[in-house]
Amino acid sequence: MIVVDSEYVDLATAAGPMRTHIVRPSADGRFPGVVLYSEIFQVTVPVRRIAVQLASYGYVVAVPEIYHEYEPAGTVLAYDQAGSDRGNALKTKKPLAAYDEDARAALAHLGQRNDCTGRLGVMGICIGGHLAFRAAMNPEVLGTVCFYATDIHKSSLGFGMSDDSLQRASEIKGELLMVWGRQDPHIPTEGRMKVLERLNEAGTRLNWHEVNGAHAFLRDEGVRYDPELARSMFGLALDLFHRTLAVG
Repeated sequence: MIVVDSEYVDLATAAGPMRTHIVRPSADGRFPGVVLYSEIFQVTVPVRRIAVQLASYGYVVAVPEIYHEYEPAGTVLAYDQAGSDRGNALKTKKPLAAYDEDARAALAHLGQRNDCTGRLGVMGICIGGHLAFRAAMNPEVLGTVCFYATDIHKSSLGFGMSDDSLQRASEIKGELLMVWGRQDPHIPTEGRMKVLERLNEAGTRLNWHEVNGAHAFLRDEGVRYDPELARSMFGLALDLFHRTLAVG
């Protein structure tokens, strides 16, 4: 694997600068780009480790702070009840259009970087899975990975809790990988099947995987972490990015 460097940039949005963490291969050259969306806790240490893993395989990874309008740059919410309460409150305080603008800003930054080939993908975890799903509606996105994406089945992302993600699923033109934990109480069987039915109806280039894991099984911190599932499902994510972004 490749040694990586990290930095951050503050990208302009209508709501103010969006701190975006960049992890990239140290080697010279140009690499595909991936926007990585965090959980509701923003850019925690486990999320940084996921970014490092992606970058080490030859990708420029951009990790935006999803609540930049409401929290000072660099804020990380704790993996505790207070952090969960704050993250969930902000999830439905932020307007849906602002999430979409953030996605366009992060994708545009990657596409314009001298170290990026301009071939772009997105990946997300928890709320980040939903944000990746929406970012995939941008035509430049060639591959997308969503880990246990919350609230798609309930259409409850953003202010007013009435998102149009399922209605717009046909706008996703790149290849899509959806990964779910069957023991995840946040997305029950009927919710997963609702999403699957809509994606099939839309003719999405879909890979669908359900595993016997809990919510947050990818996060390498806490009791729900499953290292074997994390290894195998992260491998599927790498396979998708390799064929859609690196090889094309």
